[in-house]
Amino acid sequence: SQKDANRAHARLRGPGERANAQLKTWRILRKLRCCPRRTGRLAKAIHVLQNYEATAG
Repeated sequence: SQKDANRAHARLRGPGERANAQLKTWRILRKLRCCPRRTGRLAKAIHVLQNYEATAG
């Protein structure tokens, strides 16, 4: 039962970890100096662009 619990936890955690790893590759986020709200919007926009690029190409 512990293996099942670990699998379920990894299934939920995996997409978030992949998204974080992808966002780290964008240079614009490395030295960002703006309010947290703007940072969140920028991260969402980058995520949309990456999804579009992955499906289109």
